[in-house]
Amino acid sequence: MTSNSAFEKFATDVDKGLGEYPKNLSSKYFYNAEGDKIFQDIMKMPEYYLTDCEFEIFEKQKAQILESIQTKGKFNLVELGAGDGLKTKILIQYFSDQNVEFEYFPIDISADVLNELKSDLEFRFPKLKVHPLNYEYFEALEKLNELDGSPKVLLFLGGNIGNFSNKMALDFYSQLNGILNDDDKIISGIDLKKNPHIILDAYNDKTGITRSFNMNLLKRMNTELGANFNLAQFEHYPTYDPKTGEARSYIISKVAQIVEIKTLRKSYEFKAWEAIHMEISKKYDLDQIQELAKRSGFKVLKNFQDEKRYFVDSLWLRVPQPPV
Repeated sequence: MTSNSAFEKFATDVDKGLGEYPKNLSSKYFYNAEGDKIFQDIMKMPEYYLTDCEFEIFEKQKAQILESIQTKGKFNLVELGAGDGLKTKILIQYFSDQNVEFEYFPIDISADVLNELKSDLEFRFPKLKVHPLNYEYFEALEKLNELDGSPKVLLFLGGNIGNFSNKMALDFYSQLNGILNDDDKIISGIDLKKNPHIILDAYNDKTGITRSFNMNLLKRMNTELGANFNLAQFEHYPTYDPKTGEARSYIISKVAQIVEIKTLRKSYEFKAWEAIHMEISKKYDLDQIQELAKRSGFKVLKNFQDEKRYFVDSLWLRVPQPPV
Protein backbone atom coordinates (compact mmCIF):
# COMPACT_ATOMS: atom_id res chain seq x y z
CA MET A 1 0.00 0.00 0.00
CA THR A 2 1.12 3.53 -0.77
CA SER A 3 0.37 6.16 1.89
CA ASN A 4 -1.56 9.25 0.79
CA SER A 5 1.47 11.51 1.26
CA ALA A 6 3.75 9.13 -0.67
CA PHE A 7 1.12 8.79 -3.41
CA GLU A 8 0.75 12.56 -3.71
CA LYS A 9 4.52 13.01 -3.84
CA PHE A 10 4.79 10.34 -6.55
CA ALA A 11 2.03 11.98 -8.60
CA THR A 12 3.53 15.45 -8.18
CA ASP A 13 7.03 14.33 -9.17
CA VAL A 14 5.73 12.47 -12.24
CA ASP A 15 3.76 15.52 -13.36
CA LYS A 16 6.75 17.78 -12.89
CA GLY A 17 9.20 15.44 -14.64
CA LEU A 18 7.02 14.71 -17.67
CA GLY A 19 6.13 18.39 -17.97
CA GLU A 20 9.77 19.47 -18.29
CA TYR A 21 11.96 19.47 -21.38
CA PRO A 22 13.86 17.24 -21.57
CA LYS A 23 11.54 14.88 -19.71
CA ASN A 24 12.81 13.06 -16.62
CA LEU A 25 11.64 10.72 -13.87
CA SER A 26 13.21 10.10 -10.47
CA SER A 27 15.00 6.77 -10.12
CA LYS A 28 13.80 6.48 -6.50
CA TYR A 29 10.42 5.42 -7.88
CA PHE A 30 11.92 2.29 -9.41
CA TYR A 31 11.52 0.65 -6.01
CA ASN A 32 8.01 -0.67 -5.52
CA ALA A 33 7.46 -4.36 -4.66
CA GLU A 34 8.07 -5.46 -8.27
CA GLY A 35 11.02 -3.10 -8.69
CA ASP A 36 12.61 -4.46 -5.51
CA LYS A 37 12.42 -7.99 -6.92
CA ILE A 38 13.89 -6.99 -10.26
CA PHE A 39 16.75 -5.17 -8.57
CA GLN A 40 17.59 -8.33 -6.63
CA ASP A 41 17.91 -10.04 -10.03
CA ILE A 42 20.14 -7.22 -11.27
CA MET A 43 22.50 -7.69 -8.34
CA LYS A 44 22.87 -11.36 -9.31
CA MET A 45 23.79 -10.61 -12.93
CA PRO A 46 27.39 -11.48 -13.89
CA GLU A 47 27.67 -8.10 -15.65
CA TYR A 48 26.66 -6.19 -12.52
CA TYR A 49 30.07 -6.29 -10.86
CA LEU A 50 29.22 -3.75 -8.12
CA THR A 51 27.53 -6.28 -5.84
CA ASP A 52 30.29 -8.89 -6.08
CA CYS A 53 32.97 -6.26 -5.45
CA GLU A 54 31.29 -4.99 -2.30
CA PHE A 55 30.64 -8.55 -1.13
CA GLU A 56 34.36 -9.27 -1.54
CA ILE A 57 35.32 -6.16 0.45
CA PHE A 58 33.03 -7.07 3.34
CA GLU A 59 33.97 -10.76 3.34
CA LYS A 60 37.72 -10.22 3.22
CA GLN A 61 38.06 -6.97 5.20
CA LYS A 62 35.30 -7.18 7.81
CA ALA A 63 37.83 -7.36 10.67
CA GLN A 64 39.60 -4.23 9.43
CA ILE A 65 36.25 -2.47 8.99
CA LEU A 66 35.22 -3.28 12.56
CA GLU A 67 38.59 -2.13 13.88
CA SER A 68 38.19 1.17 12.02
CA ILE A 69 34.64 1.96 13.20
CA GLN A 70 34.41 0.48 16.69
CA THR A 71 33.85 2.88 19.57
CA LYS A 72 33.72 2.49 23.34
CA GLY A 73 30.26 1.26 24.28
CA LYS A 74 27.28 0.82 21.98
CA PHE A 75 27.01 2.29 18.51
CA ASN A 76 24.17 2.42 16.01
CA LEU A 77 24.66 0.87 12.58
CA VAL A 78 22.40 2.95 10.33
CA GLU A 79 21.85 1.97 6.70
CA LEU A 80 20.50 4.40 4.13
CA GLY A 81 18.53 2.56 1.46
CA ALA A 82 18.89 -0.78 3.20
CA GLY A 83 17.02 -2.90 0.64
CA ASP A 84 17.32 -6.57 1.58
CA GLY A 85 20.48 -5.89 3.62
CA LEU A 86 22.26 -8.75 1.89
CA LYS A 87 25.78 -7.31 2.07
CA THR A 88 25.20 -5.72 5.47
CA LYS A 89 24.36 -9.13 6.93
CA ILE A 90 28.02 -10.05 6.45
CA LEU A 91 28.99 -7.25 8.84
CA ILE A 92 26.08 -7.97 11.19
CA GLN A 93 27.12 -11.63 11.42
CA TYR A 94 30.74 -10.74 12.12
CA PHE A 95 29.92 -8.01 14.62
CA SER A 96 27.57 -10.39 16.43
CA ASP A 97 30.20 -13.14 16.49
CA GLN A 98 32.62 -10.66 18.07
CA ASN A 99 30.02 -9.72 20.72
CA VAL A 100 30.02 -6.11 19.57
CA GLU A 101 27.32 -3.98 21.20
CA PHE A 102 25.33 -2.32 18.42
CA GLU A 103 21.79 -1.80 17.15
CA TYR A 104 20.71 -1.76 13.51
CA PHE A 105 18.55 0.95 11.95
CA PRO A 106 17.68 0.15 8.32
CA ILE A 107 16.19 3.12 6.43
CA ASP A 108 14.23 2.64 3.22
CA ILE A 109 11.27 4.21 1.41
CA SER A 110 9.95 0.71 0.63
CA ALA A 111 7.89 -0.60 3.55
CA ASP A 112 7.70 -4.02 1.86
CA VAL A 113 11.44 -4.53 1.80
CA LEU A 114 11.85 -3.28 5.40
CA ASN A 115 9.26 -5.73 6.68
CA GLU A 116 11.01 -8.62 4.95
CA LEU A 117 14.41 -7.49 6.23
CA LYS A 118 13.22 -7.16 9.83
CA SER A 119 11.63 -10.63 9.79
CA ASP A 120 14.76 -12.23 8.37
CA LEU A 121 17.11 -10.50 10.84
CA GLU A 122 14.95 -11.36 13.84
CA PHE A 123 15.05 -15.01 12.76
CA ARG A 124 18.80 -15.08 12.08
CA PHE A 125 19.95 -12.81 14.91
CA PRO A 126 17.41 -13.06 17.74
CA LYS A 127 19.54 -10.92 20.09
CA LEU A 128 19.96 -8.07 17.59
CA LYS A 129 17.77 -5.00 18.08
CA VAL A 130 16.40 -3.93 14.70
CA HIS A 131 14.58 -0.62 14.24
CA PRO A 132 13.28 -0.12 10.67
CA LEU A 133 12.68 3.50 9.65
CA ASN A 134 10.29 3.88 6.71
CA TYR A 135 11.12 7.47 5.84
CA GLU A 136 13.22 9.56 3.48
CA TYR A 137 16.87 9.58 4.59
CA PHE A 138 17.07 12.91 6.37
CA GLU A 139 13.70 12.61 8.06
CA ALA A 140 14.77 9.22 9.39
CA LEU A 141 18.06 10.58 10.72
CA GLU A 142 16.30 13.46 12.47
CA LYS A 143 14.00 10.96 14.18
CA LEU A 144 16.96 8.76 15.12
CA ASN A 145 18.72 11.72 16.75
CA GLU A 146 15.61 12.26 18.89
CA LEU A 147 15.51 8.60 19.92
CA ASP A 148 19.13 7.71 20.58
CA GLY A 149 22.33 9.68 21.10
CA SER A 150 24.73 6.78 20.57
CA PRO A 151 27.55 7.21 18.02
CA LYS A 152 26.43 6.38 14.51
CA VAL A 153 28.07 4.51 11.67
CA LEU A 154 26.12 5.23 8.50
CA LEU A 155 26.18 2.79 5.61
CA PHE A 156 25.42 4.16 2.15
CA LEU A 157 26.30 1.17 -0.01
CA GLY A 158 26.01 -0.18 -3.51
CA GLY A 159 27.33 2.87 -5.33
CA ASN A 160 24.10 4.77 -4.57
CA ILE A 161 25.91 8.11 -4.37
CA GLY A 162 26.47 7.67 -8.09
CA ASN A 163 22.78 8.39 -8.61
CA PHE A 164 23.49 12.04 -7.77
CA SER A 165 25.01 14.79 -9.90
CA ASN A 166 28.18 16.46 -8.60
CA LYS A 167 26.20 19.26 -6.96
CA MET A 168 23.61 16.88 -5.53
CA ALA A 169 26.34 14.65 -4.06
CA LEU A 170 28.01 17.63 -2.37
CA ASP A 171 24.66 18.89 -1.09
CA PHE A 172 23.76 15.40 0.16
CA TYR A 173 26.93 14.90 2.20
CA SER A 174 26.85 18.50 3.44
CA GLN A 175 23.29 17.97 4.65
CA LEU A 176 24.34 14.73 6.34
CA ASN A 177 27.14 16.65 8.02
CA GLY A 178 24.56 19.05 9.46
CA ILE A 179 22.55 16.21 10.99
CA LEU A 180 25.36 13.97 12.26
CA ASN A 181 27.25 14.46 15.49
CA ASP A 182 31.00 14.93 15.91
CA ASP A 183 32.90 11.68 15.35
CA ASP A 184 29.98 9.95 13.58
CA LYS A 185 31.24 7.98 10.58
CA ILE A 186 30.01 7.11 7.10
CA ILE A 187 30.92 4.15 4.91
CA SER A 188 30.06 5.03 1.33
CA GLY A 189 30.12 2.38 -1.38
CA ILE A 190 31.41 4.17 -4.47
CA ASP A 191 31.91 2.76 -7.94
CA LEU A 192 35.26 3.62 -9.50
CA LYS A 193 36.16 4.58 -13.07
CA LYS A 194 37.36 1.62 -15.12
CA ASN A 195 37.14 0.11 -18.61
CA PRO A 196 34.10 1.84 -20.17
CA HIS A 197 32.89 -1.41 -21.75
CA ILE A 198 32.71 -3.10 -18.33
CA ILE A 199 30.66 -0.21 -16.98
CA LEU A 200 28.24 -0.05 -19.91
CA ASP A 201 27.63 -3.82 -19.84
CA ALA A 202 26.51 -3.49 -16.21
CA TYR A 203 23.61 -1.28 -17.35
CA ASN A 204 22.83 -3.05 -20.62
CA ASP A 205 22.72 -6.78 -19.91
CA LYS A 206 21.87 -9.08 -22.79
CA THR A 207 19.07 -10.80 -20.85
CA GLY A 208 17.12 -7.53 -20.52
CA ILE A 209 16.83 -7.44 -16.74
CA THR A 210 17.96 -3.81 -16.53
CA ARG A 211 15.48 -2.93 -19.26
CA SER A 212 12.71 -4.52 -17.20
CA PHE A 213 13.82 -2.52 -14.16
CA ASN A 214 13.49 0.77 -16.03
CA MET A 215 10.27 -0.19 -17.78
CA ASN A 216 8.74 -1.18 -14.45
CA LEU A 217 8.40 2.51 -13.62
CA LEU A 218 6.07 2.92 -16.59
CA LYS A 219 4.10 -0.10 -15.36
CA ARG A 220 3.96 1.44 -11.89
CA MET A 221 2.52 4.67 -13.30
CA ASN A 222 -0.08 2.63 -15.20
CA THR A 223 -1.10 0.76 -12.05
CA GLU A 224 -0.94 3.50 -9.43
CA LEU A 225 -1.68 6.64 -11.43
CA GLY A 226 -3.99 5.31 -14.13
CA ALA A 227 -1.55 6.03 -16.96
CA ASN A 228 -1.79 4.28 -20.32
CA PHE A 229 1.87 3.79 -21.26
CA ASN A 230 2.22 1.16 -23.99
CA LEU A 231 5.54 -0.43 -23.06
CA ALA A 232 6.02 -1.83 -26.57
CA GLN A 233 6.31 1.74 -27.84
CA PHE A 234 9.23 2.62 -25.56
CA GLU A 235 12.85 1.47 -25.55
CA HIS A 236 15.50 1.34 -22.83
CA TYR A 237 18.77 3.08 -23.81
CA PRO A 238 21.91 3.33 -21.60
CA THR A 239 25.05 5.42 -22.19
CA TYR A 240 28.45 5.93 -20.52
CA ASP A 241 30.75 8.96 -20.79
CA PRO A 242 34.29 8.10 -19.60
CA LYS A 243 35.19 11.79 -19.31
CA THR A 244 32.50 12.67 -16.77
CA GLY A 245 32.23 9.14 -15.36
CA GLU A 246 28.46 9.27 -15.85
CA ALA A 247 26.44 6.25 -16.88
CA ARG A 248 22.93 7.38 -17.80
CA SER A 249 19.76 5.48 -18.63
CA TYR A 250 16.90 6.70 -20.76
CA ILE A 251 13.54 5.43 -21.92
CA ILE A 252 12.89 6.56 -25.47
CA SER A 253 9.54 6.89 -27.21
CA LYS A 254 9.78 5.00 -30.49
CA VAL A 255 6.79 6.82 -32.00
CA ALA A 256 4.97 10.13 -31.68
CA GLN A 257 2.26 9.52 -29.10
CA ILE A 258 0.16 10.96 -26.30
CA VAL A 259 0.06 9.35 -22.87
CA GLU A 260 -2.82 10.06 -20.52
CA ILE A 261 -2.59 9.88 -16.72
CA LYS A 262 -6.09 9.73 -15.26
CA THR A 263 -5.13 10.56 -11.67
CA LEU A 264 -3.47 13.77 -12.84
CA ARG A 265 -6.19 14.50 -15.42
CA LYS A 266 -3.45 15.37 -17.87
CA SER A 267 -1.98 14.21 -21.16
CA TYR A 268 1.69 14.26 -22.12
CA GLU A 269 2.91 14.46 -25.70
CA PHE A 270 5.95 12.48 -26.83
CA LYS A 271 7.75 13.14 -30.09
CA ALA A 272 9.19 10.18 -31.97
CA TRP A 273 12.56 9.27 -30.35
CA GLU A 274 12.06 11.69 -27.47
CA ALA A 275 13.89 10.57 -24.33
CA ILE A 276 12.93 10.42 -20.67
CA HIS A 277 16.02 10.62 -18.48
CA MET A 278 15.66 7.95 -15.79
CA GLU A 279 18.90 7.59 -13.86
CA ILE A 280 22.51 8.67 -13.51
CA SER A 281 25.18 6.33 -12.12
CA LYS A 282 28.36 8.34 -11.69
CA LYS A 283 31.78 6.76 -11.31
CA TYR A 284 34.60 8.38 -9.31
CA ASP A 285 38.35 8.20 -8.88
CA LEU A 286 40.02 8.33 -5.46
CA ASP A 287 41.07 11.97 -5.81
CA GLN A 288 37.46 12.98 -6.50
CA ILE A 289 36.32 11.04 -3.42
CA GLN A 290 38.92 12.81 -1.28
CA GLU A 291 37.77 16.19 -2.57
CA LEU A 292 34.07 15.40 -2.06
CA ALA A 293 34.69 14.36 1.55
CA LYS A 294 36.75 17.47 2.30
CA ARG A 295 34.27 19.91 0.77
CA SER A 296 31.34 18.41 2.70
CA GLY A 297 33.08 18.47 6.10
CA PHE A 298 34.42 14.92 6.36
CA LYS A 299 37.84 13.30 6.49
CA VAL A 300 38.65 10.09 4.63
CA LEU A 301 39.96 7.61 7.21
CA LYS A 302 40.42 4.60 4.95
CA ASN A 303 39.46 3.24 1.52
CA PHE A 304 38.57 -0.46 1.42
CA GLN A 305 38.92 -1.70 -2.17
CA ASP A 306 38.28 -5.01 -3.91
CA GLU A 307 41.16 -6.85 -5.54
CA LYS A 308 40.34 -5.57 -9.05
CA ARG A 309 40.12 -1.96 -7.79
CA TYR A 310 36.67 -1.66 -9.36
CA PHE A 311 34.91 -0.42 -6.23
CA VAL A 312 35.62 1.24 -2.89
CA ASP A 313 33.92 1.39 0.49
CA SER A 314 35.24 4.72 1.70
CA LEU A 315 35.20 5.37 5.46
CA TRP A 316 34.71 9.01 6.41
CA LEU A 317 34.79 10.73 9.78
CA ARG A 318 32.67 13.81 10.48
CA VAL A 319 35.11 16.56 11.34
CA PRO A 320 34.01 18.78 14.26
CA GLN A 321 32.63 22.01 12.86
CA PRO A 322 33.67 25.42 14.20
CA PRO A 323 30.94 27.35 16.04
CA VAL A 324 28.96 29.78 13.91
